Amino acid sequence: SSFFLLLILVAFCLTPFQTQAKKEVVYIVPLESTVENGLHAFLKRAIATAEENDASAIIFHINTNGGVVDAASKIGKLFKDSSVKTVAWVDNKALSAGAFIALNADEIYMSPSSTMGAAAIIDSSGNAADQKAQSYWLSAMESAAENSGRDPQYAMAMADGNISIPDLKKDGELLTLTNNSAEVVGYSEGTVENQAQLLSVLGIENAEMRNIDETIADKVARFLTNPAVIPFLLTIGFLGLVMELFSPGFGISGIVGISSLLLFFYGHLVSGIAGYETLILFLLGIFLLILEFFLPGGIAGSIGFISIVGSLFLATDNYKLMAVSLLIAVVVSLTVSILLVKVFNKNMKFFKKMVLSNQGLFFIACKK
Repeated sequence: SSFFLLLILVAFCLTPFQTQAKKEVVYIVPLESTVENGLHAFLKRAIATAEENDASAIIFHINTNGGVVDAASKIGKLFKDSSVKTVAWVDNKALSAGAFIALNADEIYMSPSSTMGAAAIIDSSGNAADQKAQSYWLSAMESAAENSGRDPQYAMAMADGNISIPDLKKDGELLTLTNNSAEVVGYSEGTVENQAQLLSVLGIENAEMRNIDETIADKVARFLTNPAVIPFLLTIGFLGLVMELFSPGFGISGIVGISSLLLFFYGHLVSGIAGYETLILFLLGIFLLILEFFLPGGIAGSIGFISIVGSLFLATDNYKLMAVSLLIAVVVSLTVSILLVKVFNKNMKFFKKMVLSNQGLFFIACKK
């Protein structure tokens, strides 16, 4: 028995150890369309997933015209704080906020005929932002380039047309780099034809590729938090509530109005911008408005209105956009209210059935 035990021991010692190396994991994440808070929430979750799984790198497939500065700033911070190597792959374009985000990546690669730059900051009305906002954005572009070891003059020229770079742009124009010029000035590590070539250049072609795509909830949230959609949602919401005040009972206009406002909160909740306390405050406001029909004095209605407006401001991180959106919603709602009472209520039998008469409104006002 000792002889056989010795043979087994010798055989074990002569057998080469074959350790299975842990395979590298690389995540591919799309960064497309408008840059807004919904995109930030999606990318935050994607980066957290990559970090939890000890990924070797995250490749962000970028194709965007830009978007909201606040969202871009938060995404840039996600890139800088990530413990995983971040690679920006500009496939077609990374303009405005997209250029800023790309500059925060550890490495940048571009596809043929792709562009990056034109990063001027504009306000919600499409005009040039004020001097304070311009100064902040210029500083942010400069820092993004410096932190990534790139010459900041090109980043600043993307945001300020007054910065002169004779060989690359005319005075007064914003700098936009092509894939070739970006490589020349050190803003791109190279040009790649496709994803396979990018993986080969990075030396990770044998790694396990994992795609993180946006869910339906992500896409809906991104749509609902789009700066162009928010004024529309609030206008429909306020208009529906106003029309409901003129209508007997509770009908379609009230359902549409409340649904529109709930969609606003849904988008901001999924995006991580708002907490449930904002929704609770909004529902409390709606309850107080309904209660106003049964209580004299107007106190419940006033508190309810303040609660609704307050919940909308608490649910956003862009107070200027919210103020403009509310202004649009109020103006449209008041205009439609006047038309309902002064025009349609006098001339159309349909509205006479749906809308309370002027005498009824006068009676309610006197009663209060």
